[in-house]
Amino acid sequence: MKRGITRLLLPLIGLILPLTFASCGSSRMDERNKMIVSVRDQKLLLVRDGKPVKSYPVSTSKFGVGDIPNSNRTPLGRMKVAKKIGGGEPAGAVFKSRQPTGEVLKPNAPGRDPIVSRILWLTGTESNNKNAFRRFIYIHGTPEVNRLGTPASYGCIRMGTTDVVDLYNRVGTGAEVYVIRGSLKSTTKQRNYTAFR
Repeated sequence: MKRGITRLLLPLIGLILPLTFASCGSSRMDERNKMIVSVRDQKLLLVRDGKPVKSYPVSTSKFGVGDIPNSNRTPLGRMKVAKKIGGGEPAGAVFKSRQPTGEVLKPNAPGRDPIVSRILWLTGTESNNKNAFRRFIYIHGTPEVNRLGTPASYGCIRMGTTDVVDLYNRVGTGAEVYVIRGSLKSTTKQRNYTAFR
């Protein structure tokens, strides 16, 4: 009886072990990509291996910067991508409580401002942004594409519906996010990306 069970289980173990190790490999932290968000410029710069890759227009909080709960402000400093949500959903897919509703909005859909496309949920790594995760601070898509480039959010970092999909596909969990008051121009002029390591 025991030999019969062993003969049945061995092929299953041979199938399960590679899948287990494959899933372990996919959970590696992203140490190559960093995102620098400039409140002054209302832009996000993606940096890979210390080199700039792409910049995107964004929208930070219209209430300014800070990490006080219920302040609706965007926290400053070094954070990390704690969770990625929405992979496989179409651009413009609407999320409520981080779940897709099945609705899809086009850019600049009138009268609506939900979270769309993708969610990169951030966690703070410093005392000045320690509340970020429980405040539900995300990088996420917005249908209000016409407001990008100006502070208009309620604390999150908003991106265009297709831009956030592009960013989502380029970065992994653990990728660092630096929100700075100053301009990206001074950072790029000095090529001082090593300051964000």
